[in-house]
Amino acid sequence: MIIVDTALERREAEGRPIRVGIVGAGYMGRGIALHLLQGCAGMRLSAMCNRDLEKAALAYTQAGAERPPAVTSPAELDRRVAGGGCAITDDPAVLCDAAEIDVVVEATGEIEFGAGVVLRAIEAGKHVVLMNAELDATLGPILKVRADRQGVVITNTDGDEPGVAMNLVRFARTLGYQPVAAGNIKGMLDHYRTPDTQRPFAEKYNQKVRPIVSFADGTKLSMETTVLANAAGFGVAQRGMTGCRADHVSELLQRLPLQPPTEKGIVDYCVGAAPHTGAWVIGYNEDPVRQQYMNYFKMGDGPYYMFYTPYHLPHVQIVTTIARAALFQDATTAPVGAPRTEVLTLAKRDLKKGDTLDGIGGYDAYGWIDNASAQREGGLLPMGLSEGCVLVRDIPKDRPIAYADVVLPEGRLADRLRAEQDERFGSDLRPVGG
Repeated sequence: MIIVDTALERREAEGRPIRVGIVGAGYMGRGIALHLLQGCAGMRLSAMCNRDLEKAALAYTQAGAERPPAVTSPAELDRRVAGGGCAITDDPAVLCDAAEIDVVVEATGEIEFGAGVVLRAIEAGKHVVLMNAELDATLGPILKVRADRQGVVITNTDGDEPGVAMNLVRFARTLGYQPVAAGNIKGMLDHYRTPDTQRPFAEKYNQKVRPIVSFADGTKLSMETTVLANAAGFGVAQRGMTGCRADHVSELLQRLPLQPPTEKGIVDYCVGAAPHTGAWVIGYNEDPVRQQYMNYFKMGDGPYYMFYTPYHLPHVQIVTTIARAALFQDATTAPVGAPRTEVLTLAKRDLKKGDTLDGIGGYDAYGWIDNASAQREGGLLPMGLSEGCVLVRDIPKDRPIAYADVVLPEGRLADRLRAEQDERFGSDLRPVGG
């Protein structure tokens, strides 16, 4: 990552900045725009797309920039960008198809809509950066296949926990320490939080309530650790992970069910541990001389060692991901093949036949991680596909919901991509450790 700053400075000096288009002007999309507009060497925010054009414009004006004009065609956008300008649009196809855009950032958090945007960008030969763990956890492996066919990069972002952890995974491997576990630090977890319980917090921080519910009920945690597992080639030790409580992240060295690297690694999480944010990786090396050195440098007795980053800043750190994709064709976080884990749909309350599931961050269900083989063997419904499904039988609280328990909505792109993903990788879904 150190070489990225030099490469960006060179592009700035040459007058060839990376031209970025963002789809989604919500809380995180506007945060990325703020950072790019207030000065980022070698990179420009060239276009902002949102269904509400006023929110797209707000991304510029809150950063102190002039409101850009709205455009309705790729040709209009190309003329603006080629002349050193920028634009807003309510049509993601305009941004994806414009020749003057190098990288598309998908920041909607939506699965069905986001899948369409990503496919359009890939087909147009654009690198894609996902600020969308929900989409990545549900359809990331098949989107990676599509991107590879087109010779472009698709990647989740540095700054979100999976990206921070994957940087540590690569760092530990480079140092000669085999990663055996990686994951998140959570402040709290309650599967039964709803929009009613989380609305005051969402309003306080000017955010939409459903993403805040997802953070609290474990769905977002499961999505993020699934993205990490699929990129690192890891699984989980048990459904839902171990999830221990700790005062400091270093205590995980004693509390997790660690295995030497002859077994597949695991993703996991801790609750309440300092530094209270960021991500961690546990590396393994049993060489006795190395252990002496690590002990001298206050890393412990070994053979397991904790590497952690005490922050994650997705709206800022995304710059390194954009640059790595555009300049080095290097993904920060991308699936390595078949899904390793999946996010299951579990009932948040007793559900009745005929109920229509309200999806991520709602009243009906929470997402919980398990190994991909368990999802396939049980025919279980991925949380990312749950919204709009109609139950054909009663489901008790905390029970996983299966495909056989629901009728899927008709005509969804996400379901077609999921079927393609299952067909492509079905024979590769074996139990972890098998």
